[in-house]
Amino acid sequence: MLGTSTSTQATRRSAPQGRYDTGVLCSAIGLASLGLIMVASSSISIADNQQIGAFHYLTRHILFLALGIGLAVAIARTELAVVEKHAFLLLLVAFILLLLVFVPGIGMRVNGARRWINLGVSGFQSVELVKLILIVYLASYLVRHRDAVHARMLGVCKPLGVAVLLVGLLLAQPDFGSATLLLAVTLGMIWLGGARLRNLGLLGAMAMPALAWAALFEDYRLKRLKSFLDPWADPFNEGFQLTQALIAIGRGEWFGVGLGASVQKLFYLPEAHTDFILAVIAEELGFAGILLVLGLFAWLVGSGFRIGLRAMERGQRFAGYCAFGISLMLAFQALVSIGVNLGVLPTKGLTLPLISSGGSSVMMTCVAIGLLARVSYELTRAENAAAQAVVTPIEEEEPA
Repeated sequence: MLGTSTSTQATRRSAPQGRYDTGVLCSAIGLASLGLIMVASSSISIADNQQIGAFHYLTRHILFLALGIGLAVAIARTELAVVEKHAFLLLLVAFILLLLVFVPGIGMRVNGARRWINLGVSGFQSVELVKLILIVYLASYLVRHRDAVHARMLGVCKPLGVAVLLVGLLLAQPDFGSATLLLAVTLGMIWLGGARLRNLGLLGAMAMPALAWAALFEDYRLKRLKSFLDPWADPFNEGFQLTQALIAIGRGEWFGVGLGASVQKLFYLPEAHTDFILAVIAEELGFAGILLVLGLFAWLVGSGFRIGLRAMERGQRFAGYCAFGISLMLAFQALVSIGVNLGVLPTKGLTLPLISSGGSSVMMTCVAIGLLARVSYELTRAENAAAQAVVTPIEEEEPA
């Protein structure tokens, strides 16, 4: 008689899949959608006055947003291991991009500043890509030198030194706003990477004289600082931008004068579709519109930090630091842009991410969102793989 036997056979399962974070995607879509509406509202009269077609800036914004979404999809489908492997090469690309703006025939001078590379059909602002590259490099460095960053001053000085070199090139363009943003993101990532506050405080104290000199060395920066402190002292010259922005915000009151009904954007408010688009939002949508913008950014940045914390808990440190860096960059840039419009910070020339009209900024912000989405995908993929690993194999009884 044949005996019965049992064999243990593991169930066949497909490879674990991840998913993209809903909070990141929904908040980014919300900001981009609001941006489309407000760029249309704020730019039509400007383009019409310039006789370049009423929908010129809106069409341009849609085009760059579409390109940015395409790049975001590409980076969201790229393994983080590939990005980390090429972190140093990307850093070299960042230096090359910042140097190219000084090459005659390649670099473009606009309003006295060399910040753009001439691509023929359009200009590309190098620093927008450099911001993201620096975040990737710092994430890679913090993974490789975690102990040195935590224990030794030299471990902190090395990444700061790289950032200072990039800042030096930015100040030569000049671009003080982006230089300040790079330093803030670098310090934030190093601190989150475990650096001691004592070391950061000492380096900050040593750097303060240099930063003060950089802020006050140029006459136009000094004038911006004076006009910020009292814009009403010279409301028709140095304080014109800020006073008009404050007038727009005041007209909006609680719920605004209505979409498209802004008066300030027609004749008074400079850069209404770029640097001061929040003032138009405040005038047309009121305090409720400002709260909407703040809420969407809080949702996006909060989702990014939550993803970063979960990645660190699972030991995915490169992914976690990338999420932290992108969240810091978006938070700082949004806060500075909002602060400038509200009159609590001097004019810096930084756009409101995903909302302001722009080419390079819109595209690279989309790429940053794509990288953050990739972090969330690989995180959930790892969590699903861990969940599958603890499933008990199913025993199947073979017939006698």
